[in-house]
Amino acid sequence: MKKSIVTVILAIVFAIPAFSQKNAYVDTEYILSKIPAYENAQTKLDEYSKGWQKEVEAKYKEVDSKYKNYQTEIALLSAEMKKQREDEIINLEKEANDLKEKYFGNEGELFNKRKELVKPIQDEVYNAIKEIATEGNYGFIFDKSADMSLIYTDPKFDISDDILKKLGY
Repeated sequence: MKKSIVTVILAIVFAIPAFSQKNAYVDTEYILSKIPAYENAQTKLDEYSKGWQKEVEAKYKEVDSKYKNYQTEIALLSAEMKKQREDEIINLEKEANDLKEKYFGNEGELFNKRKELVKPIQDEVYNAIKEIATEGNYGFIFDKSADMSLIYTDPKFDISDDILKKLGY
């Protein structure tokens, strides 16, 4: 249904000459790949992510190890000791889940680092697109690297290099 609506809107935009607006598209993945600061930000994010992932995995390994030890010793433990070990395992698992959420959750460290490192670059690209759209009297500019799929794109309407020039790359 969503694709049908997008298709109808695109058909209207491109088929009715009365709009007399120019249309163009950009490839933001291409643009961002040409910006060294973006590549550096992505590298830093990958480093943070790998470190945090190792920390989370170590916590889960600790939980797994405690659980395996508990399984081998269960027959020898009193009811009170069983309960104590189970609580310890549950608490460790909760700590591991909390750590994972802290780093990779919706408002986690990775999200915040991405916002800190990548968002300013994306904003700069967006502002350059907006300026070129205004200067060039473009009615619509589509991003061919986003979810919207274009069946055919004529390279003469690709303004990605104009965006890079505007940004100084």
